[in-house]
Amino acid sequence: MFSLSEENYLKAIFHLEKKYSGGVSTNALAEEMETKASSVTDMVKKLSDKKLVKYRKYQGVTLSEQGRKTAIEVIRKHRLWEVFLVDKLNFAWDEVHDIAEQLEHIKSEKLTEELDNFLGHPKRDPHGDPIPDAEGNFRIANKMILADLEEGQSGVCVGVKDSSTEFLRYLDKNDIALGKPIEVVHREEYDQSLLIKINENELRISKSISNNLFVKPVEL
Repeated sequence: MFSLSEENYLKAIFHLEKKYSGGVSTNALAEEMETKASSVTDMVKKLSDKKLVKYRKYQGVTLSEQGRKTAIEVIRKHRLWEVFLVDKLNFAWDEVHDIAEQLEHIKSEKLTEELDNFLGHPKRDPHGDPIPDAEGNFRIANKMILADLEEGQSGVCVGVKDSSTEFLRYLDKNDIALGKPIEVVHREEYDQSLLIKINENELRISKSISNNLFVKPVEL
């Protein structure tokens, strides 16, 4: 049985490992957890003593097999709860993250599996992120960043890189949602902003916006 704080650290390391393949530095982890490096060092030692992480000086932290398993279990619960909140309780997609952060630490395996069954075994959460199955496997998606589409190309919105409340509200305001087809009409060379078409309406979006939207390319 692991504490809420320990699970949060394991989840953070799991996400950071995608950016730092050789190991996650304590400074990067401190920034992610919004805490002091000394606090991170203490927690890493505790996790290492429990065989949840491996730490090498100057190389950083990596998850052990058990640490990775635990992190994925927490992520699975988080994303299932987000689906439940949006699909069954009518929460907006920008409201669910903080609530799911609390619910993800419920320890009951039976509850997690019954929740998965009740929801019909969803493959993705409301933000388009894959939900690992009971064995910890993630479904690989054919997706790319909207900014990488060429003029004249189209894609279906399948996820967001930035799931902050501000960004999700911006998308809602501009009718950008999962499942919506998006066509790149024109790219401005000066600042790489895009003129896109959604539901026959044209919209100018910044490079920052297009870099935070995932699309599945539509084959011509």
